[in-house]
Amino acid sequence: MKTTYLTATLLCLLTSSFAYAANNNWQQLTPQQQSALAPLAQQWNSFDPIQQKRLLGVAQHYQHLKPDEQQRVQQRLSTWSKLTPSQREAARAKYQAFNKIPEEKKQAVKAMVKQEQSNKP
Repeated sequence: MKTTYLTATLLCLLTSSFAYAANNNWQQLTPQQQSALAPLAQQWNSFDPIQQKRLLGVAQHYQHLKPDEQQRVQQRLSTWSKLTPSQREAARAKYQAFNKIPEEKKQAVKAMVKQEQSNKP
């Protein structure tokens, strides 16, 4: 359940629209922000200001997570950083579609995904 929550939170922060923007160079970030966003260090300066602001929200939330949850966020950021723009767009579309289905169906999908993950070696 926490994994699903973290995934949903991360995707929400990555896809939501903020009315304000930041334009931070990687070196301008605090050590805590750099640590939380480390998987994105190589790409950071190429992100548009709105995307940077969204990710700074991830970094702020990251500080309050347990170590195992922080590790999951790092893994997901690393995976996200390796996706092509079209793969990212597909992931966003899938997330938005998931949010439109009724809650009972969401629970069934979550259970199915959890089952598939537990069957992986």
